[in-house]
Amino acid sequence: MCGIVGYLGGRNAYPILIKGLQRLEYRGYDSAGVALINDNGNLVIYKTKGKVEDLIRVSRDQDVSGTVGIAHTRWATHGEPSDVNSHPHFSENQNLALIHNGIIENYQSLKTELSRKGYHFRSDTDTEVVIQLIQYLMDSQGISLEEAVPMALQHVVGAYALAILDKNHPERMIAARKGSPLVVGIGENEFFVGSDASPIIEYTNKVVYIGEEQIVFLEKGKEMRITDLRSVEQTAEIRELEMSLSQIEKGGYPHFMLKEIFEQPQTLLASMQGRLHPELGVVKLSGFIDNRKRLLSAKRIVICACGTSWHAGLIGKYLIEELAHIPVEVEYSSEFRYRKPVLFPTDIVVAISQSGETADTLAAIQLAREAGAFLFGICNVVGSSIARATDTGCYTHIGPEIGVASTKAFTAQVATLSLIALSFAEQLNTISESRRQELVSELQRIPEKIAKILGHDEKIRDLAKTFTYARNCLYLGRGYNYPVALEGALKLKEISYIHAEGYPAAEMKHGPIALIDEEMPVVVIAPKRGNYEKILSNIQEIKARKGRIVSIVTEGDTDVAKLSDWSFEIPDTEDCFEPILSIIPLQLLAYHIAIAKGRNVDQPRNLAKSVTVE
Repeated sequence: MCGIVGYLGGRNAYPILIKGLQRLEYRGYDSAGVALINDNGNLVIYKTKGKVEDLIRVSRDQDVSGTVGIAHTRWATHGEPSDVNSHPHFSENQNLALIHNGIIENYQSLKTELSRKGYHFRSDTDTEVVIQLIQYLMDSQGISLEEAVPMALQHVVGAYALAILDKNHPERMIAARKGSPLVVGIGENEFFVGSDASPIIEYTNKVVYIGEEQIVFLEKGKEMRITDLRSVEQTAEIRELEMSLSQIEKGGYPHFMLKEIFEQPQTLLASMQGRLHPELGVVKLSGFIDNRKRLLSAKRIVICACGTSWHAGLIGKYLIEELAHIPVEVEYSSEFRYRKPVLFPTDIVVAISQSGETADTLAAIQLAREAGAFLFGICNVVGSSIARATDTGCYTHIGPEIGVASTKAFTAQVATLSLIALSFAEQLNTISESRRQELVSELQRIPEKIAKILGHDEKIRDLAKTFTYARNCLYLGRGYNYPVALEGALKLKEISYIHAEGYPAAEMKHGPIALIDEEMPVVVIAPKRGNYEKILSNIQEIKARKGRIVSIVTEGDTDVAKLSDWSFEIPDTEDCFEPILSIIPLQLLAYHIAIAKGRNVDQPRNLAKSVTVE
C-alpha cells in the first residue's frame, strides 16, 4: 500500500528518490523518509510524518549526497503516523537501514525475543523487527548481510517488499518480496527499485518483476543476481515496460481522476483492440482460445474481487448467466479466503484486480488452487502477482490508473467481462449468431457513446455545487444497474466523504425508505430498457416522501425526467452494456461534489491505491 523507491548507480540518488516518491504519492500514505549512504560514507536517514513536501523541507539543509539510497512513503498499519514510526528504520548498530511494504504477522514474538537479547526498538512498527533480526543473525552467527537476509526472511511470517542498505558496503543494495509488489529497473550501470514501474519509467524501460519469495542482490558494476529464500539461483526475466511517462502525468487536467474519467473512450478501445471483431461478429481472446476445452467444461464460475472490482464482477455474473447460461457466484475475496468455500476441480475462479496485487484476492487464488480449480485473472498491470499466479486471463490494457478512486479500471473490467461472456456464448451456442453480432457491434460503439456523455461535464459540475450540503445519499438501480448504484455510492463516499449507500431499487421499501425526506438526495439509475416501469414506480414512492431525485435516463426519455429534480441523459444501448455508460455521469458527479467540498480527490484520506495488506 505504501511506496518503495531505491537507486544504485553513478548519479546523485536523492533527487531520483524524491521524484520517485512523488510518482508514488497516488498509492496513499501518511509519512515519508529517505536513507542515503552519503559521500562521507555515513548512512543517514531523514524522515517525517506528512507528505513528500514535508520530507523535502526536513532534509533541505542536510547532507543528501551519495549515489545509493532508498526511500519510502508509509501507510500506517502498526503504530500511528509519526516521525519515529516512519521508514526507513535503522538496525541496532545503525549500520543497516530498511524500508518495507506489507505486514509482519509474527512481529510481536520476534520483537519479544530480540528484546530479551538486548536489541532496542525505537518505533511501534512491525517493520523494525526485520532489520533487528537481520543484525542479530549477523552478530550471533558471524555471517554476512547476504547470508543473513534469506535466513531472517525464513523466520518471518507475513507479506513484505523490502530494500536494505549496508553502510559497510555502499556499492550494494538488497531487496526482496513476498506478497507485495517489487520491480527492478535496469539502466546503464545503474539500478532502480520501485513498488511499481512509475518511479522507473523516466530512466529505463527494462524491468524485472521480482517473484514470490525472491531476493535480489544489486551491486555497482555487476549484473543483478536473484535467489530464492534457500539461496538457490533464479533466472531474471527482463521485460520491456508498456507504459510511457506521459501516462503517469496529468496532461493538463487538474487531477488524475478527471483525466482518467475522460480517458475512458480511448482506454476502452485499447482494452478491446484485437479482441473484438465487429466485422465478423466474434470475440477472440487468446486466454480463452488457449484453454478452450478447460473453460467450456466448467460447471460453475466463482468471481473473487474487492471494492470496485467486486462491483464489476457482479455485472459479470449477470452477463455470463444471461448470455452463456453458466451459474456464477461473486465473492468478496476478504470473506472467501477465511471461510470454507466449496470448490471443485470443474470450477473456474476468476480473480479481478486493477493492480494485480490485492492481498485478499491473491489469498483467494491460493485457496482456489489448492482445491484444484482453474484460475483466470483479470488485471491491468503486466507482470503483476495475480497475472503470474493464475493459469490464464486477460489484461485490461488501460495504462496506469493513478487516481485512488478507480474509474477507467471499472469500465475496462466490465468490458472485459462482456468479452468473456460473449466468448462463452459463442462457443456454447447459447445465443443466436444474429444476436451475438448485434451485441458485438454495439459493444464496439460504446466508446463513442461515452465520449458523448463526457460532453455534459459542465452541466454535472454545476449541479454538484447543490449537493455540498448533503450528509447522506441513496443510490438505486435495478438489474444490470444495481451494481452501478453500488459503484456510484462508493465513488461518492471515497472522495467526498459523504455517506452513501447503493441498493437494488425494489429493496428500498424494505428499510432504506425510512431515511428519505426532503434533505435526502436519491440517485436513481433509470434507463429505458430493463425494468423501466418498476423503477418508475420506485421514483413515485420517493417523490411521495419528498426525496430529491437525480436520475440517469435514456436520451429522449421525458417520463422519468419530469419526476426528477435533475436528470442526465445517456445514449441508448443494450441493457447488458448500460453499466459502462450509466457509471460515467456518477463518476463525474462524485468528482465535482468532492472538488466543491475542497477534497483531495486523487489522494482521499485513509485510502490506498493498491491494498497489498489485509
